Amino acid sequence: MGMGTTSDIKQLLAALKAGQCAIFPTDTVVGLGVAPAYAQSPQAIFAAKQRDAGKPVAWLVGGVDALDVYGTQVPDYARNMAHAFWPGALTLVVHASDEVPASFQAPDGSIALRMPAHTRCLEIIHQVGPLATSSANRSGEAAPARVADVDDKLMLSVGCVFDDGTSAAGQPSTIVDCRQATPIILRQGSVVV
Repeated sequence: MGMGTTSDIKQLLAALKAGQCAIFPTDTVVGLGVAPAYAQSPQAIFAAKQRDAGKPVAWLVGGVDALDVYGTQVPDYARNMAHAFWPGALTLVVHASDEVPASFQAPDGSIALRMPAHTRCLEIIHQVGPLATSSANRSGEAAPARVADVDDKLMLSVGCVFDDGTSAAGQPSTIVDCRQATPIILRQGSVVV
């Protein structure tokens, strides 16, 4: 299944449109993802990472308006945080709307959304819609900052490995739960809110 690394975005888009899992750079860490518009579920991500299914997979989205497309009952403070920190390393957890297939929702009916500060990533999202993305590492291993650092076996388990030569910050995003009256920080990452 593996086919080496490509810098041709057309190959990446073709793999995503075929519902396949792909590896690509983001602004935080190297991503491993599928396009929910074309993939039935995030199962391929779990299989590649050898991780338990049911752990939520965040979506990389194209802008602040995505909060109200893929989220519902979104509080004003969540929109304010998105306006302040997006694009950037801030992931917001909201109640998932009906636009999010059940297979991509967390067991509690939530969805985590983030707009990456990465031109190429945003270009891909513009072409195929949101990207359900996890870090490109096996469960329990460190998340790589460069595609060249991704585990070989992991690369062989996906439909496309895309490398435009950019390297990520290597720091995961800050995750904030926005489903209550006040925000709750679930993971402190590079963004301080």
